[in-house]
Amino acid sequence: MKRIPSWLIYTVLRLLVFAIPLAVLLLLGIVWWASVIAAALIGLCLSYIFLSKPRNAVSTELYEVRHREKPVPSVDDEVEDAAVDSASAQPAPEATPRSD
Repeated sequence: MKRIPSWLIYTVLRLLVFAIPLAVLLLLGIVWWASVIAAALIGLCLSYIFLSKPRNAVSTELYEVRHREKPVPSVDDEVEDAAVDSASAQPAPEATPRSD
């Protein structure tokens, strides 16, 4: 079974932490724009307190992807680079002017 990416888990949890207070506030009859602002603030506070573990997992994965080791060049790559360098180091044949 495939592992669910941590960024997806974190995103879903953040949406739930916003949507549940929003639904409760709207059911209480509070004006929609005030409910949205209050739900955003509530969601921000709750996610900061309770979602530190998923947030750290996401940031760790992002760091690992960003600082992934570059592949070590093989011997074939070095030979090819040397051949290209030596070919470009040779002077190009000069063109002789044609007389018509």
